[in-house]
Amino acid sequence: MDYAVIMAGGTGKRLWPLSRKKRPKQVLKLLDGQTLLRRCFDRLSPIFDTRNIIILTNAGYADLVRENLPELPFNNVIAEPAVRDTAGTIGLAAAVLAKYDPNATIAVVTADQVIEPAEAVQQAFEDAMAFVNNNPADMITFGIQPTFPSTQLGYIKCTDAQKCPGCKNEIYSVGAFKEKPNEKTAEKYLETGQYFWNSGMFVWKAKTILENLAEFLPEADEPLRRIQADWDSANQQKTLQEWFVKLPKISIDYAVMEKAEQVYAIKLDCRWLDIGSFAALADIISSDKDNNIVVAGSSEMLDCKNSIFITEDERHLIAAIGLQDMVVVHSPDATFICHIDQTHRLKELLELIKQNTGEKFL
Repeated sequence: MDYAVIMAGGTGKRLWPLSRKKRPKQVLKLLDGQTLLRRCFDRLSPIFDTRNIIILTNAGYADLVRENLPELPFNNVIAEPAVRDTAGTIGLAAAVLAKYDPNATIAVVTADQVIEPAEAVQQAFEDAMAFVNNNPADMITFGIQPTFPSTQLGYIKCTDAQKCPGCKNEIYSVGAFKEKPNEKTAEKYLETGQYFWNSGMFVWKAKTILENLAEFLPEADEPLRRIQADWDSANQQKTLQEWFVKLPKISIDYAVMEKAEQVYAIKLDCRWLDIGSFAALADIISSDKDNNIVVAGSSEMLDCKNSIFITEDERHLIAAIGLQDMVVVHSPDATFICHIDQTHRLKELLELIKQNTGEKFL
């Protein structure tokens, strides 16, 4: 059977003060009153039964996820007791699903991406699942057609495109995974036409990814086997608490994908955005006549240009005069004001806040 696994554990520090340790970016209502998590779920719903959509998130976010997606069965939200990066998250999901369905095929996505049109990724997932179901030892990833030489994204080198029976998309052989390059290298990648942005989405058999984790990340094997054995028993939570923290803290790319041989890719020709900063909102939210991005129930801007103003409180008025190239973000207990060229220093600011006020505002 086919399943979708949504990874929804990231905090999104670069969207502070809206995103917090107890309120991650994927449940912020920034997209016409909708969350990134809701958008992700709605993209998957046409091709997966709701009962076959699983969400993995931090234990502190589980209730927020269930509140955002009330139609999802309660046990379809799996709460991780610790942060263990994507290899641990994917391993846990595969171990649980393989216990009940040894032939499970899994589509892995992240909750913090904007992908348009939805039909493009739906077709790509259907093609990937058909390919994997016919070639169970193979794994599929998805590459995004680059639109500029990004230095903030990883790349996948793809060659030898081939048509496969029953698939509308071509299937590429993956030659290499490349980490974030410098600008000169990124420009070379684009010139070759063989490099796509790494989307962080995958399709594979649960048993196949578990076999690859056992081979390339052997220290994960025993924790996953212990968790699987006790899942849905009286010892489930105790075993999860004890053994999940023993999983290595490493991404699935480093752990498996860069080492495995039977890796293929489908190219996505679509609008794809990883919402990791306030500046990224300019790519998904329409600006006003003065190029301001405004997310607010009420706002009045006088001689403001090229700025970003955000509040989730529909009753709160944002009013400004003469601001240019600024970011203003309001939350119930904190307000962030910054020149748009200085947003990369937010992590530095959060460290200062932690030193002076502890965890109160984080």
